[in-house]
Amino acid sequence: MSNVEEELRLETIKWIKKAEEKFSEIREENNFVVNAKAYLKDSKWFLEKGELIKAFECIIWAWAWIEIAEEIGLIKN
Repeated sequence: MSNVEEELRLETIKWIKKAEEKFSEIREENNFVVNAKAYLKDSKWFLEKGELIKAFECIIWAWAWIEIAEEIGLIKN
């Protein structure tokens, strides 16, 4: 594994852990949260398969869904 690939893998893992912590605090269960959790699950799956770019993209999308939901007031931040 190249240095860049290892950095991407570690960065993805870091954001997966942050997302899991964030999701453990969210009590709402609306479409935004469901979609964000699906992206988190997909990120883990792609990471396991070694598809690092897809794994990173999915965790970024998970964060985007949560940040949008917080901004428009669908979940409490």
